[in-house]
Amino acid sequence: MRILYGLLTYLLQIPVAAYWLFRGIVHHSYRDKVGQRFGIGYPQLSRCIWIHAVSVGEVQAAAPLIRQAARRFPDYDVLVTTVTPTGAARVEALFGDSVTHCYIPFEMPVAVDRFFASVQPRLALIMETEIWPNLYRGCGVRNIPLVLVSARISPKSVGAYRRFLPLFRETLSHGIIIAAQSEADADRFRSLGASSARTWVTGNIKFDIELPASLVEDGRQLRTQLFGDRPVWIAASTHDIEEQQVLAAHGELQKQQPDLLLLLVPRHPDRFEGVRKLISQQQFNCVSRTDGRVCDRSTDVFLGDTMGELPLFYAASDVAFVGGSLVPIGGHNLLEPAALGLPVISGPHVFNAQDIADMFVELGACRMVRDGAELAAAVAELFADPAMAAKLGNQGRAIVQQNRGALERLFGLLEPLIVEKKL
Repeated sequence: MRILYGLLTYLLQIPVAAYWLFRGIVHHSYRDKVGQRFGIGYPQLSRCIWIHAVSVGEVQAAAPLIRQAARRFPDYDVLVTTVTPTGAARVEALFGDSVTHCYIPFEMPVAVDRFFASVQPRLALIMETEIWPNLYRGCGVRNIPLVLVSARISPKSVGAYRRFLPLFRETLSHGIIIAAQSEADADRFRSLGASSARTWVTGNIKFDIELPASLVEDGRQLRTQLFGDRPVWIAASTHDIEEQQVLAAHGELQKQQPDLLLLLVPRHPDRFEGVRKLISQQQFNCVSRTDGRVCDRSTDVFLGDTMGELPLFYAASDVAFVGGSLVPIGGHNLLEPAALGLPVISGPHVFNAQDIADMFVELGACRMVRDGAELAAAVAELFADPAMAAKLGNQGRAIVQQNRGALERLFGLLEPLIVEKKL
């Protein structure tokens, strides 16, 4: 099975490489460090802790882990790998040159071998459940401890993994440590061949979210400077087709509340200009963050067309809709607005963090809507009933506070591994 998988990865490199080259023509950021995708051009690192986070959301979730690793293990460099250029940009924005960023190699043996020939980590930490058999085997044969951080497997995914059970078992046999989000996740990993002795429940480090102490005040100041005294709702991390539904909802809301302002923040920066054109086509007056102008009474939509300012935009808003959920993307981070005490609304497609979404709904901290019409109704209800909105927001903030601690439990597993490698 492993040999067949290795051959398959080589065959798939042709369409994958073609896709990456095409993206590089359209978006210059995809050309950055392109050789690293094939295992070429990595820096020489012999004493580092390697943390992998796929894209923006995972980098944001891993930020407390990255900071703690740098603080607790000052004798080690920290290497952060991502898949996407937007993830790379977020690493740069958060950490500058205090960490080393690289792109993870394509999943083919020769690229993986080149990666490890240059980068020789003492410890590998993979966020959530990125399963890469060749990469994991590379850690195993080199005796590099590998930990799946906040690891999870949905009940639906178990069946898919079972189809490739021999390969999956072989992947998990290389001494991998599972730091699962929940006991249910741990049981699913064990059922697929993970060692019971190396499978632990540490919780979800996303709950250990770090927000600047000044964020709330910074949000108030931004709101006063740009929006005046107008009521504001935010649609964050939105995707194609979703923006049409959000704008339709905003049009309905303005019929009841003409001074209502929408703060619209698309997920991907390469779509900023297209979304701006869409706003104009829908007959809304727009001011963007990069315009450097304040909103007047005729402004309908404020477009958040910058990277790294989403927490600030949340802090400047009254109600938050978290995108990627009205379309089958899987939803984005509900915890960030909840930590600020905002009432949160989400669409039904939340499979990227189904357990968190279920918890929020069950405990009355989130409103779930199915489409733009229901979104408009939910936003209108929350503005009409401030007490209800405050209750929703307070409950969300309480959930975040009550579930903190995963990071400390995780480092309880990591510190012995670092000591072991020092010896």
